Amino acid sequence: MPRVKRGTLHAKRRRYLKKQTKGYMWGRKSKMKLMKTAIVKAGAYAYRDRRRKKRDMRGLAIIRINAGAREHGTTYAKLISALKKKNITIDRKILSTLAKDHPNVFKKIVEQI
Repeated sequence: MPRVKRGTLHAKRRRYLKKQTKGYMWGRKSKMKLMKTAIVKAGAYAYRDRRRKKRDMRGLAIIRINAGAREHGTTYAKLISALKKKNITIDRKILSTLAKDHPNVFKKIVEQI
């Protein structure tokens, strides 16, 4: 059987890994073994934190709504329960944006309930 040289494949794979680890510190950007483990770990963290980001943003929205509600003499829990009783369907993300950027509109919503 003829000999098969795989130098181009090795270089292509290395180039791909180096592109992914660009900006990493120490040997994690240059040594194949460390590059591979760093990429696996980075992928795991990215997967986990895409879910955590949603959790954090919801918590931030609740904090903003609570701050806006307290300015108008109520609390977050009372505001949300009153919205449900009145069948006003505004999600927390929009409510927090209104409380932060458009306080006069948020005030009108609080006054309705």
